[in-house]
Amino acid sequence: MSAARPLTTLRTVAVIAALPLLLTACGYGAESSDDSGKQAEVAADAKKLSADTVKIGYFPNLTHATALVGVQEGLLQKELGGTKIKPSTFNAGPSEIEALNSGSIDIGWIGPSPSINGYTKAQGKNLRIISGSASGGVKLVVNPKKIKSLKDVKGKKIATPQLGNTQDVALLNWISEQGWKVDAESGKGDVSVVRTDNKITPDAYKSGSIDGAWVPEPTASKLVADGAKVLLDESDLWPDKKFVITNIIVSQSFLKEHPDVVEAVLRGSVKTNEWINANPDQAKASANKALESLSGKALPAKVLDPAWKSIAFLDDPLAATLDTQAEHSVASGLLDETDLKGIYDLRPLNKVLKAEGKDAVDDAGLGVK
Repeated sequence: MSAARPLTTLRTVAVIAALPLLLTACGYGAESSDDSGKQAEVAADAKKLSADTVKIGYFPNLTHATALVGVQEGLLQKELGGTKIKPSTFNAGPSEIEALNSGSIDIGWIGPSPSINGYTKAQGKNLRIISGSASGGVKLVVNPKKIKSLKDVKGKKIATPQLGNTQDVALLNWISEQGWKVDAESGKGDVSVVRTDNKITPDAYKSGSIDGAWVPEPTASKLVADGAKVLLDESDLWPDKKFVITNIIVSQSFLKEHPDVVEAVLRGSVKTNEWINANPDQAKASANKALESLSGKALPAKVLDPAWKSIAFLDDPLAATLDTQAEHSVASGLLDETDLKGIYDLRPLNKVLKAEGKDAVDDAGLGVK
């Protein structure tokens, strides 16, 4: 992938009218739910902020571990005082964006493609990206009997989670950089791009209906546990091996009406990431406990351990890499030109970071003025 460079415009979808319903970060576990496992008790004498509750959405997915751990360990609730968290979990980006637009949630952890598409579809009037959360955790894993090198991917069937989602765009861009051609909408061409729900990708691999997959964790490590081999870690394609996989969004109305609550959630997120990085084994166990509570099944160590190692938890939204991902969508033919300026508002985050003695982060020229 090319190094990140400023992007002033992104194009909204032209050939796929239904794409807003297809752009998704990739979930693990149950359907949308209001149950998120253990929640911290709110002390009777705790002082409320400007809202009684804050409705927070995220995925039961390791790349959303900041939210999983922050709720599980009470680190988010601690910063909110008497303002109670009402959590909801989602499997798909579009459903979380719809929840944000309807007011069912106020703040959400979500992937870059749904953020871009949600903002674009609403003509920049619904959300802001207010923080980063995670980088990495995406791999190309293949059947080693059929694919022994990158050039062997040509002519094979490679799964992605959904048409137009973050990993789908990444694979299409990588294919283009090899000089191969694929029709973005149908997935047909020099490589067969097979859009497959992450929940059934392992079965598709075991049945031989796909030869590999470009997928996030823990799906990648599940496939490896079934005999697949990691052929490429997407982090290796990015400058400094960092790219946004999860960020935090907020509805513009909630940000305007309850800036103190937004700041408290961001403070909790920053402190959660700090705790995760200082206590990786304990944090990994906490995230897995939250997943077990949500899905009814914990990840085995052979899946959890390699998956966890491939994800970096950080506060920087890596805005320049969002630009580049948008460019890849344009180049693949999925998106047409639209202005993304104003998608970020990092002022509350930078206020929190300054108070914590940390460096400010940059919006790559796409912040509100």
